[in-house]
Amino acid sequence: MRFRLLVTSLVIALSFLVGCSSSNPGNKLAGTGAGTSQITGAGSTFVYPIMTQWIQQFTQNKKGVQINYQSIGSGGGIQQLKQGLVDFGASDMALDDQKLQEMPPLVQVPESAGPVAITYNLPDLKQPLKLSGETLSEIYMGKIKSWQDPHVRKENPGVNLPKSDIVVVHRSDGSGTTNIFTTYLAAVSPEWQKKVGKGLSVPWPLGLGGKGSEGVTGMVKQSPGSIGYVELSYAMENKLPMAQIRNEAGQYVTPSAETTSAAIDAFASELQKDVRNPIVNPPASVKDAYPISGLTFLLVPKTPKSGTKGTDVKDFVEYIITGGQSMADQLHYAKLPDSLQQIDKSLLQQVQGANTNGGQPGSE
Repeated sequence: MRFRLLVTSLVIALSFLVGCSSSNPGNKLAGTGAGTSQITGAGSTFVYPIMTQWIQQFTQNKKGVQINYQSIGSGGGIQQLKQGLVDFGASDMALDDQKLQEMPPLVQVPESAGPVAITYNLPDLKQPLKLSGETLSEIYMGKIKSWQDPHVRKENPGVNLPKSDIVVVHRSDGSGTTNIFTTYLAAVSPEWQKKVGKGLSVPWPLGLGGKGSEGVTGMVKQSPGSIGYVELSYAMENKLPMAQIRNEAGQYVTPSAETTSAAIDAFASELQKDVRNPIVNPPASVKDAYPISGLTFLLVPKTPKSGTKGTDVKDFVEYIITGGQSMADQLHYAKLPDSLQQIDKSLLQQVQGANTNGGQPGSE
């Protein structure tokens, strides 16, 4: 009898709790319970540090939405989107007209910009390494093999460079960061353009391959005499030194949010016509622009899997391109200028099933 009374009491208590939960919409937290909208994205490692902050901020305010982003590289994100496995992709390479024909109908929305930092492992160097685009391309082609090469020494007068070979490190996976880097090398070196080219992946003449920015960062840290390329945020987080790269104005420029913004401004008119226009190697008239900069794009299907999911995806993207831009500087990305934000809003109207909310996360 006591056991039956105990069980009965527990059933009544549980029923009361369930009833309270189902009647209170505030209990439908992100990732829990019925009514949760689960959104999946994949792609760029370049944008991963700021993407995690965007997701955290948005889902804290937009109850009932869970967003999972897989940092698998731009190439992987494009393939997953092509196969319909994710709700949005992120790529540091905009898709051209030919590649768009292979994809479901989508819009490409610039959502952040940042520099690709050239990092190195030269422990005895007391000041930043200086490199021109021509020298950098010859290092990655294997024509410059030593840190004592006359070209490197000429650009670093009075610097005690090591008497060792250069260990080249590059990405092994399809990468938008690689696309930005190789687009720059192709712009400054006709030989690179002819023999290697540009893209998410290229036939590297030599070097060690690391998967993701994490892999390249790890290899550079573990290999004395090495040189590699990563997003600025990864270089900063891992306390890696960064080279100053000579731009078309002849200035050696350090990668930063400010010098990337200068690169965006240099191509303002071109971006108004087509947001896919590269922003590498700005003209000599822009003296403070960092030459290895690029935009990252959100790839958003025009027809979502469901109207509700489409609304949530568009609300998230709307937040990123407006209110979310306030996080850019502190995470070493360049804030999108107002002109690009307006273009983004126009592009986003092509996505079905969504209501804009002025960039406020979770406002309904």
